[in-house]
Amino acid sequence: MRFIIIGFLFFNITVVFSQEIKLPYPMIAVDSLYREDQFYLAITYNTIFKTPKGVSQNKFSTGLKAGFLRDMPINDKRNVAIASGLGLSYSNSFQNLFIYKVNGTPVYSTNTIGSNYKINKFEQVFVDVPIEFRWRTSVPETHKFWRVYSGLQMSYLIYSKSIYTDEISSITVSNNKDFNKFQLGIYLAVGYNTWNFYSYYGLLPVFSSDAKVNGERIELQALHFGLMFYIL
Repeated sequence: MRFIIIGFLFFNITVVFSQEIKLPYPMIAVDSLYREDQFYLAITYNTIFKTPKGVSQNKFSTGLKAGFLRDMPINDKRNVAIASGLGLSYSNSFQNLFIYKVNGTPVYSTNTIGSNYKINKFEQVFVDVPIEFRWRTSVPETHKFWRVYSGLQMSYLIYSKSIYTDEISSITVSNNKDFNKFQLGIYLAVGYNTWNFYSYYGLLPVFSSDAKVNGERIELQALHFGLMFYIL
């Protein structure tokens, strides 16, 4: 009889533990080796500095950049990382620098053809390679955290266009050889979750040493401010 009772109890305990256990809340899998690989999108207000005498910005200039960053954590908590990526950026600059060509050679002037021009700007499209150092308050359980990301951006110019339009004429100069093909700048993104303040400081002149206006070299450089959005 004792063996029968023990067998009966063992059978019932086995049945109970073999049943599916239902929790009142869903289980969350924690990835202890998580990465913050991200798509990014930035909208910027573009300014210029180191302008030659008589050259100034005169309208709201904008920029747009997008790409992908690969996250590589370098500590056990995974809140410090290095990231590199690839992207595209577009920028325009409204100013009073009149660009035209004479016998195929770009010429620069602060004197325009008409008395009141409607458009005077240049546009540029770059391929970007950002490399950044990352600090954040992230944990595996959430994607919402504070961040400070700063880095170096290398850019290669793939297309440019200058546009001038007034009441008399319209002049377009595409792929100006005087634009520096290679650009280098430092940037900073600070914020929480998706919304981040973004700034970029160009270290190299926009134009090469061949570009001059009124006998002075055009050494203007880029400075951008805006918002950066990170999307997982």
